[in-house]
Amino acid sequence: MQKLIIVGNLTRDPDSRTTMAGKQVCSFVVAVNRRPKVEGQPDADFFRVTAWGALADNCARYLVKGKKGCV
Repeated sequence: MQKLIIVGNLTRDPDSRTTMAGKQVCSFVVAVNRRPKVEGQPDADFFRVTAWGALADNCARYLVKGKKGCV
């Protein structure tokens, strides 16, 4: 089993919605800075994250653009 821990900043406010079945869904993007290959050239990786249910409700309530998050 592989494990990945993503720590970075949200690029925009989370997008919260409800499915037709009544389940809550929250999507957001986390930007993780890399070490620059060339001095002065910052680089980042962007990860799309989707949360469901009660976790989606908490993400929509507490996360905002620029806030640090850990997935």
